[in-house]
Amino acid sequence: MADPADKARLERLGRRIDTFRTVRQPRRPAVEDHHSQAQLAWRMVIELVAGIVIGFGMGYGLDSLFGTMPLFLVVMTLLGFVAGVRTMLRSAEEVRKQTTEEAPSEDREDNGGK
Repeated sequence: MADPADKARLERLGRRIDTFRTVRQPRRPAVEDHHSQAQLAWRMVIELVAGIVIGFGMGYGLDSLFGTMPLFLVVMTLLGFVAGVRTMLRSAEEVRKQTTEEAPSEDREDNGGK
């Protein structure tokens, strides 16, 4: 039979293990990281292309309406490109913030607090 002191020690050990499990979540496998990076890349490409296509469509519509064929088409396509790049940069900043928040504090201390 188990000694009551041993039972108490085992229960304390079990509680400590449970607290460590909740505090330290296991890292995701590299396969998931690869897929999330590919997903991020596709998201950025789609944001850029959507900005250009929307700008092109608006420019073409305005040129058809006013009869000034290349003027609004070029201007709105360029504005769509700029909007797409800004959206891509915003997405990259969002991902950067997520990765710095998810990084364990030990890693940040190893890099000199940077």
